[in-house]
Amino acid sequence: MKLLANSEVVSKTRIPAHGQILRVSLSAGQDTVSSDPKRPCLDGLCGLIKRPSDLYEVLAFHLDRVLGLNRSLPAVARKFKSHLLPYKYTNGEARPIIWWAPDIQHLDDVNNDQNSFALGWLQYQDLLQLQCGMVDSTAPLGKAPCLSIQHTEWTKLALFDFLLQVHDRLDRYCCGFQPDPSEPCVEEMLHDKCRNPRELVLVHILIRRSEPSQLVFIDNAGRLLHPEAKLNFRLLEGIDSFPQTAVTMLQSGCLQNMLLKSLYMDQEFWESQGGFEGLKHLLETIDRRGQILLQYIQDHNLTVVKDLLL
Repeated sequence: MKLLANSEVVSKTRIPAHGQILRVSLSAGQDTVSSDPKRPCLDGLCGLIKRPSDLYEVLAFHLDRVLGLNRSLPAVARKFKSHLLPYKYTNGEARPIIWWAPDIQHLDDVNNDQNSFALGWLQYQDLLQLQCGMVDSTAPLGKAPCLSIQHTEWTKLALFDFLLQVHDRLDRYCCGFQPDPSEPCVEEMLHDKCRNPRELVLVHILIRRSEPSQLVFIDNAGRLLHPEAKLNFRLLEGIDSFPQTAVTMLQSGCLQNMLLKSLYMDQEFWESQGGFEGLKHLLETIDRRGQILLQYIQDHNLTVVKDLLL
């Protein structure tokens, strides 16, 4: 977080097919800059600068840590001044910068490079039934039909995405709620595909080569203004258990205070949201969704499992 918040920008690169995102390499205090342009990112010294509208990715990162999930990449809010950046990046508006993990596995398909695996909805539901890699499962990790991803990772993802209402991962077609006409899933005519589950695919299903059994959560800005009447319960479909540490935090009544303490560490984000008064409604929304999730767990008689030490 200190690297992302304080280090000098020493170079920039456009990301293909992502015109409003810049990848920047950051100075770690060395006196010399590597002659190899790929070296800083391979050494973990790069970040993605995203749009001001993506600032909730910072809140999502802190939520991830407070819940004990530890699957989101570090993110901070920052106002940039570097002469290397276009003016719209240095106009005094806070933007999120997300750490660039050097070993995320991407598919070779340029149209599907935001995934580590090509995964459809029906295959995903089958994986949930198999409980890949669990002690009492006969489906080992890394052997078909299982992927390398531990079953409990899906439970973390579902919980996280429900609290933030991130549907552009497990439900990019908005099949779990009636979307507004302005939603990308409507404008891009994706919602029409809900009639045929075989056409539904998951996006942003990523792993790191160094930890192939764990998911990496990216693009987590979510929809904190999404109305309670339209909460997307499809994100929980097929999930039969939830991680104990996260559930205990939701039950404790301490979530809002813990989030406030965590977010206060990022003064740029804190100030960009209007401090405590500006954040209060957002944190109440997340807490309320947490209580709804707890009721869902109780109503469906789902289990809470001890977190695996992966």
